[in-house]
Amino acid sequence: MKPLIAYRRLSKERKAKPGAALRPVLGLEAQQFAIDHFCSVEGYEVVGEFSEIETGKGFDALERRPELAKALAAAKKLKCPVIVHKLDRLSRDVAFIAGLMTQRVPFIVAELGPNVDPFMLHIYAAVAEKERRMIGDRTKLALAAAKAGGTKLGSPTSPALLKARADDFAETMRAHVAPVINLSLTRIAGYLNGQNIATPTGGEWQSETVRRLLNRLKGIPA
Repeated sequence: MKPLIAYRRLSKERKAKPGAALRPVLGLEAQQFAIDHFCSVEGYEVVGEFSEIETGKGFDALERRPELAKALAAAKKLKCPVIVHKLDRLSRDVAFIAGLMTQRVPFIVAELGPNVDPFMLHIYAAVAEKERRMIGDRTKLALAAAKAGGTKLGSPTSPALLKARADDFAETMRAHVAPVINLSLTRIAGYLNGQNIATPTGGEWQSETVRRLLNRLKGIPA
């Protein structure tokens, strides 16, 4: 069996969501389940585990993530890779990913498979970062159009702002639901809950909330 160091992370933002008292534990367990499944299929063995609840934002985030630093040190000592469930468990910041590559520790992303080289990890991170910027731009354009049409945007519950936020959230969910899009609404809800992906309000997914999400992704009015 080939050795691996496992690293799991939840963001502070996710921990702070309403009704999420048990979510950090469930989220870390879901990540570990995915890592364990990868190892059983690909012939790896986890010889060290590190986890933390910390932000992944910023190119200097490593200074605020001591458990990731420990995982890197352990991997260097054992001359083995660090594995994460998804690339965003390392970071969504391209500069941060690039900085990690200078540590000379290989990374495996369970979701992407065992043969993704560092160059492709940079590409995936760049695409994710670009997508977030495009979502932000779309939100600004939608709000500007609503304001030009006479809609008052000062209230956090204004229809235009709520719609823009809902549309942005739906876009962030597109990649998550793509692998299970042909399943029933109930099974999609179970999958998202199992992946510790919360609804916009921080709650659990139900068939109805999944239906509204899919309709919004298809451009069908909620």
